[in-house]
Amino acid sequence: MERDTLPQARIPTATYRVQFNRQFTFASARQIIAYLHELGISDLYASSYVAAHAGSLHGYDIVNQTILNREIGDEETHRQLVEELQRHGMGQILDFVPNHMCIESSENLWWQDVLENGPCSPYAHFFDIDWHPVKKELTNKVLLPFLADQYGKILEKGELRLAFEQGAFWIVNSHMKVPVEPGSYRQILTFRLKELQQSLEADFPPLLELLSIITTLHHLPPTTEQDPDKRAERYREKELVKKHLHGLCGSCPEIAFFIDRNIRIFNGTKGDPRSFDLLDSLLREQVYRLSYWRVATEEINYRRFFDINGLAAIKMEDPAVFKETHPLLFRLIREGSITGVRIDHVDGLYDPLAYLRSLQEQSFIQARLAETTGSPLPDAHERHTDEYQAILERDPGYKPFYLVCEKILMKGEQLPEDWPVFGTTGYDFLNYLNGIFVDTESARAFDRIYSRFTGENAEFPEVVYDKKKLVMQVALAGEINMLGDQLNSISEQHRLTRDFTQNSLTRAISEVAAFFPVYRSYVNSWTIREKDLQYIETAVGRAKRRNQAISASTFDFLRSVLLLKFPEYALETDKLNWLSFAMKFQQVSGPVMAKGMEDTAFYVYNRLTSLNDVGGMPGRFGLPLEAFHGHNMEKVKSFPHSMVATATHDTKRGEDLRARINALSELPGRWQKSVTAWSRLNKKKRKVLDNQSVPDRNEEYLLYQTLVGAWPAVEMDRQAYQLFLARVREYMLKAVREAKVNTSWVSTNTAYEEALLSFVDAILEDSPDSTFLKDFTRFRKQIAHYGHFTSLSQVLLKIVSPGVPDFYQGSELWDLSLVDPDNRRPVDYDEQRRILTGLKNREREIGPRDLIRELLQSWQDGRIKLYVIYRCLNYRRDNREMFDRGDYQPLEAHGARARHVCAFSRNVNGRSIIAAAPRLFATLVPEVGTLPLGESVWLDTELDLGTTGACYRNVITDETVETDAAGRLPLARLFACAPLALLERIRDRGLGTGKIKRSRLLSPLQFRHRRET
Repeated sequence: MERDTLPQARIPTATYRVQFNRQFTFASARQIIAYLHELGISDLYASSYVAAHAGSLHGYDIVNQTILNREIGDEETHRQLVEELQRHGMGQILDFVPNHMCIESSENLWWQDVLENGPCSPYAHFFDIDWHPVKKELTNKVLLPFLADQYGKILEKGELRLAFEQGAFWIVNSHMKVPVEPGSYRQILTFRLKELQQSLEADFPPLLELLSIITTLHHLPPTTEQDPDKRAERYREKELVKKHLHGLCGSCPEIAFFIDRNIRIFNGTKGDPRSFDLLDSLLREQVYRLSYWRVATEEINYRRFFDINGLAAIKMEDPAVFKETHPLLFRLIREGSITGVRIDHVDGLYDPLAYLRSLQEQSFIQARLAETTGSPLPDAHERHTDEYQAILERDPGYKPFYLVCEKILMKGEQLPEDWPVFGTTGYDFLNYLNGIFVDTESARAFDRIYSRFTGENAEFPEVVYDKKKLVMQVALAGEINMLGDQLNSISEQHRLTRDFTQNSLTRAISEVAAFFPVYRSYVNSWTIREKDLQYIETAVGRAKRRNQAISASTFDFLRSVLLLKFPEYALETDKLNWLSFAMKFQQVSGPVMAKGMEDTAFYVYNRLTSLNDVGGMPGRFGLPLEAFHGHNMEKVKSFPHSMVATATHDTKRGEDLRARINALSELPGRWQKSVTAWSRLNKKKRKVLDNQSVPDRNEEYLLYQTLVGAWPAVEMDRQAYQLFLARVREYMLKAVREAKVNTSWVSTNTAYEEALLSFVDAILEDSPDSTFLKDFTRFRKQIAHYGHFTSLSQVLLKIVSPGVPDFYQGSELWDLSLVDPDNRRPVDYDEQRRILTGLKNREREIGPRDLIRELLQSWQDGRIKLYVIYRCLNYRRDNREMFDRGDYQPLEAHGARARHVCAFSRNVNGRSIIAAAPRLFATLVPEVGTLPLGESVWLDTELDLGTTGACYRNVITDETVETDAAGRLPLARLFACAPLALLERIRDRGLGTGKIKRSRLLSPLQFRHRRET
């Protein structure tokens, strides 16, 4: 069968991410579709909008994947949004969350059923619960670490209450409602029963019914029952009990009063500890163990999303779970309502490859079902499955649906080529692009500055190792302990390994996880990928060298299990246990890396904070151009339709804030002088607590960089200034808690935090006498000037590079946001629509070239960025073949300013475009206010296009430029009016198609050699 007749993935030309919540609904999104289309966006990229915890502002706390979030809209408003997209020829990519669900909401009916029925619940295997953990008191129970204080204290304060609703008993407090196990209703209903019997006639029908209910409860199958018939009996009888209790209380006041009185007695009397014994006894009979939230650190027995107690992992590898969680998603695919899916946290899955294959297979089936008129035949699903498998045998690379996954790639790591996806969400591109705007030659200077100012000397890899160890002690100890227990069980199966202690095995797991060089490996069968072999060998080798006190044989045993190097005597069950451990280890190593590096080390190692972003490696001080070009060339070969991003809902800093901080890398002397002076000016505003200065020097260094990056480009009135101050305060509070040095989320040091915020308030007090603010204002204006040029360059390179450019909501104008929740603030789309309309009108009046000149003079308002995006995205949409299929050729510059330009060409079917973007502006135009234009800036620098006598149109300005007889283009001419260029070859002067001199272009092999050396 020809590919043209098969369902084909819809490839976006540009995506726009929006964050849905009760403040931004389906109706809100419908209102901006025309604006997005006008901007040049092809696909709306939607955050998850299935049912989530009430009030959720991000949508990742899912309670039901099969229905829409009613706070965002209903089926009708969703249909209207889809119709509006289709009217504009646009698609929709949906963020889908397959890894976890919120368990703090009573709306999660699956979890509620587990809490009511324990291991015999049909949903018990849906969640990744260890029903037989190390702590024997938790056997056949699940830990619920949701209490604000120790269990006994909360109980005796009367903050846990027994309640009765619709015939069922519940345990409730201010933020939690969990069911009482029906079998334990007997404790409530038999309490004071003799008193009730004495007050009523023996043959009183309601009394007889109550006694019958108690008898039924006595014979109710237990929560550990696994026999299908007995489980069915339990479910039938418990629901009948509730129905009869509800009816009995409604018809008999005596019984209703009896139960109500018992509830009040069970709920105890504050100040009388013994009065809570009854409720305590009842709680001990439940299939859950309520505990202080800190207990989760070590005793948690369900897998979580990272260390968030309220998000429990689901076992998506179970076919039943897959089937029950995807009906809505597949319906939307079948209807054409969504045309792509972003898979959240793919590394959290037990077997990502198997899941992604299943998703593509089902997407193919839905596409085939959509072609069917009328009701599909009974065997349609099976036939389409067979058809899909047959297609894959002939064409293993066939991918019928646009899937991308949230995956963070470390240095040198590639997305597994056998994954049936179109790529990642773009963190890898973000860091390669960001790196070329950092002056690599200043690395040693910044090492000295950072060390002298803060006293910090540790290398970044050492910081990451220490912080990964820390989070495994204070946040993820429970997960590590579960792995240790599993490995210990494996070791006990044979006499040669039984002497390894559980403690030594757990320590070895912790050390190997701390040294693991990537987020996770992908072992899922007896065959180990070469890359995974290298990662595991590297981690184990480093752990052995670091821990001479731990027997090397312990590490060797762990390595054998992770690499599935079975002994000859291993039974089939042994092999399966080894594979299970290896795959479980992979699910833990990712959260350890994320929490240790992203959420801790990134807030501790503050040498140049623009490098501290998701997927980044702050230990590398920027990247050479060769690395950026090499990454793009690799992308063309492997995943040409991967997303490329510069800002997401997860990035630590807005794209334009990073651009400003990057400029500091070019000014080490000026930066050192400034921060030293500022610290001296602000010395008296610091406080001393327990002989410690607040903030410490590292936090102060972070604060100054944050202010340089985040300060709004336009002047602020008093109200705007107070809002900015509040944002900085909130950010610094989060930053110091994430760093876990002087305070933390787990152990809050209130006095320290108050002193820190007092310092922020003091140095930012809007006073005409503030020497610090006067000096700081001069400096930050200069940095903002350089940063905005960097912003324009990076947005151009993103649009033209291989992949699908992604834009985060509101980033069309200057994006100076900080980490969430700051970057999830509402966007004023009315204002952005007005700006775009004004730009288009002005363009018609004076033309693109003069408009660019005009916008450069008022760059502070951000309109120039939106205009560049509008011009380039619309060109991209109108010429998509160039971007979908075009090759990638780096271009070289020659002359005094050669290092200050990044340029490359995209070529297909004889057509060619060129992107040229300046960089490192602080040393290119050191004089404040100078534009990076003309001969005085670019001197003799030329761009070698390799094509003689060619004429190009700059898409951004509509100007035309020509190459000389040597195939070169002076940058003074190219950047005469605008500090960036997107060139479209329109003709060749007297030479037909032009003579392309390939010898002037570096081959991929040459660039790979440069990158490696």
